[in-house]
Amino acid sequence: MATVAANPAAAAAAVAAAVAVAEDREPQREELPGLDSQWRQIENGESGRERPLRAGESWFLVEKHWYKQWEAYVQGGDQDSSTFPGCINNATLFQDEINWRLKEGLVEGEDYVLLPAAAWHYLVSWYGLEHGQPPIERKVIELPNIQKVEVYPVELLLVRHNDLGRSHTVQFSHTDSIGMVLRTARERFLVEPQEDTRLWAKNSEGSLDRLYDTHITVLDAALETGQLIIMETRKKDGTWPSAQLHVMNKHMSEEDEDFKGQPGICGLTNLGNTCFMNSALQCLSNVPQLTEYFLNNCYLEELNFRNPLGMKGEIAEAYADLVKQAWSGHHRSIVPHVFKNKVGHFASQFLGYQQHDSQELLSFLLDGLHEDLNRVKKKEYVELCDAAGRPDQEVAQEAWQNHKRRNDSVIVDTFHGLFKSTLVCPDCGNVSVTFDPFCYLSVPLPISHKRVLEVFFIPMDPRRKPEQHRLVVPKKGKISDLCVALSKHTGISPERMMVADVFSHRFYKLYQLEEPLSSILDRDDIFVYEVSGRIEAIEGSREDIVVPVYLRERTPARDYNNSYYGLMLFGHPLLVSVPRDRFTWEGLYNVLMYRLSRYVSKPNSDDEDDGDEKEDDEEDKDDVPGPSTGGSLRDPEPEQAGPSSGVTNRCPFLLDNCLGTSQWPPRRRRKQLFTLQTVNSNGTSDRTTSPEEVHAQPYIAIDWEPEMKKRYYDEIEAEGYVKHDCVGYVMKKAPVRLQECIELFTTVETLEKENPWYCPSCKQHQLATKKLDLWMLPEILIIHLKRFSYTKFSREKLDTLVEFPIRDLDFSEFVIQPQNESNPELYKYDLIAVSNHYGGMRDGHCMCQAVGGACWGVIRTFPTQHLPAIRTAASGTTLMTTASPL
Repeated sequence: MATVAANPAAAAAAVAAAVAVAEDREPQREELPGLDSQWRQIENGESGRERPLRAGESWFLVEKHWYKQWEAYVQGGDQDSSTFPGCINNATLFQDEINWRLKEGLVEGEDYVLLPAAAWHYLVSWYGLEHGQPPIERKVIELPNIQKVEVYPVELLLVRHNDLGRSHTVQFSHTDSIGMVLRTARERFLVEPQEDTRLWAKNSEGSLDRLYDTHITVLDAALETGQLIIMETRKKDGTWPSAQLHVMNKHMSEEDEDFKGQPGICGLTNLGNTCFMNSALQCLSNVPQLTEYFLNNCYLEELNFRNPLGMKGEIAEAYADLVKQAWSGHHRSIVPHVFKNKVGHFASQFLGYQQHDSQELLSFLLDGLHEDLNRVKKKEYVELCDAAGRPDQEVAQEAWQNHKRRNDSVIVDTFHGLFKSTLVCPDCGNVSVTFDPFCYLSVPLPISHKRVLEVFFIPMDPRRKPEQHRLVVPKKGKISDLCVALSKHTGISPERMMVADVFSHRFYKLYQLEEPLSSILDRDDIFVYEVSGRIEAIEGSREDIVVPVYLRERTPARDYNNSYYGLMLFGHPLLVSVPRDRFTWEGLYNVLMYRLSRYVSKPNSDDEDDGDEKEDDEEDKDDVPGPSTGGSLRDPEPEQAGPSSGVTNRCPFLLDNCLGTSQWPPRRRRKQLFTLQTVNSNGTSDRTTSPEEVHAQPYIAIDWEPEMKKRYYDEIEAEGYVKHDCVGYVMKKAPVRLQECIELFTTVETLEKENPWYCPSCKQHQLATKKLDLWMLPEILIIHLKRFSYTKFSREKLDTLVEFPIRDLDFSEFVIQPQNESNPELYKYDLIAVSNHYGGMRDGHCMCQAVGGACWGVIRTFPTQHLPAIRTAASGTTLMTTASPL
């Protein structure tokens, strides 16, 4: 929606014309229908004002006093009444009768009512509209979570860059796109279709902001009523008359106008978590060849606006604006808001203000600059050719020429090099050699084959507290390797250990010795129990039986009659070794009392007497701590064990059914602290849900009454543990040289199953061996250290210390192209910038470190003695090096 009102005289003429058109379109006065019919058509039904709003439709404003008079008229029931409202008159809603501009601050329900288009046309056809008044039509717009009638559109002042004194006032809806504003401006200023235009907005501070994204709405662009919008038309030579706009640019404060600093020493304001972007920009700004290219306006002649792979020159222009501002020497810092929005527009992964990878941003920026500045206007098809036995020199030269036929820009001239890729088929031995261009080297770091795991060791001796250990184990090892490592600290044989993952007071998993250690995550709580038997019963065996034991407390559960009691798990579960000859309910109770003796006290004689009196009083009650025969089958909450439920009277893991079904304990003078119950692996008592569950290994639950637990169970002592001396051990990681990373990069590897190679000789996909070699290096070499390591179960950062020189990093030993003996310095590089991420995988901060030159950004130049060895974290490190001057 866009309506026009020019200067006062023109505005009056335009409004008059609009009124005339409205009068011409006004329907002929119709005979008034019945009063009840009028009420139904205006208030109710599909056309009535009570119906819901729909985005994009028109609604009309009617003066509240007139509408109230109409209501009184139709509700009075007398069609000839003196309350007849007459013509619709909205005069009180307008500021004047020349421009017909609405008064400010009108309120719906107090000053006006809203009618849908159908209801409005009914009223106009019945009563007419006051002569000369325009209808007040407004659109329904859709905002986040709401639809509303836009009573006050945005009024923008449109001007041309070469005629700033003549403006057109145009109304736009908040939901109109910037493209609509641009199209309206082109229509008003009679711009030819073949001419390119763009818009600038003058903000409240007097500075000019480019309206890059034509797809966003007026609301998203934060345009306000009365704001000046300047339309700029591209010159015939392809450049923009921006110099004329700079006359109006008041972006610099008075302090900055007088500021004179060193060009390039300029800060970039952090927009949320955009340090990753600022760091990459700082590094790129320290590339002399590229910065001079933009400062000298060389890019204007090479902007490629028609490249379908490019971004219509917008990324190049945005970066050029940043470079010119930063190197003008007139700014202490600048806000890269426009550049950030431009990057987000073309790369949606960078939308918002979250943290991202600095290398990914740098890669996108270099590719965008290349396509925007590509000198090749029409890319021809180039067929890739294999070496087919030809000399490497010939094949490499052909590959580079083919690359330049489609890609020719300052980015290619400065940053692109050439790989030699060799693939060997494992079946037929066919060798395929190709040469591929690259923009940066992403080199891996040597990965340690060891990992550190923290575990808790639970000894069988109840007098000993659990011990915390820190173990160094093979990354690709097995659970048995963990037991062997722990055995060296404890002196306990690995055969007497069982490893479990404990989560939420229950056994999440009991590991077998042959399972891989990679299934254990760093965040898992691993408990290793000393046992003297095995968990599976074997007929005829005399070994002890290992029983998993949970601790539960009976607690009142929420129920309508408070008659149901739940059982809540607490504490750490146990793996208890029980001799076969003691495997009765009473024997199991005694074994458990022994295992818990460190933090469970025995009742004294007075307690036993109290217990007998209670047993006498409850003689007829069921007090069986063994398997019970009644209860609910309902499942508990995730953290809660369920109530007693019906279970089989036979314990499946006992071949002679030695636990039996008798009522235990027998009535005697000894007080029992807790009861025992067979449960499933989740700690609930329901073991009859499936046949498989019935015959599975049962777990034993120790059920405590709250008072008994409070009286005899020492929670502080139960949670106590000691730290072994090995807990203070920190695995030292030896630093690596950058050259080692390059060597690893050029090592022969076998392709993965997900990425096979199609052998033209075998006519099949093969897991070939692949080797990358460096054939030709660029003038500016970017090295990216890959610090992410992924496995099937987890990912981790590599914080290995990487050492590299600041001067004369020699790549001659890695470049296989025949070298020019008269120029031994050809492949020696000096470090010029480092983009470094400090922190973890989910947070941290990116910083740029510049060496031997201007440092563009809110950073400090690090002393050179701190640079040769830099420890980095999650997002890795990007190094920029330049060829040493000859």
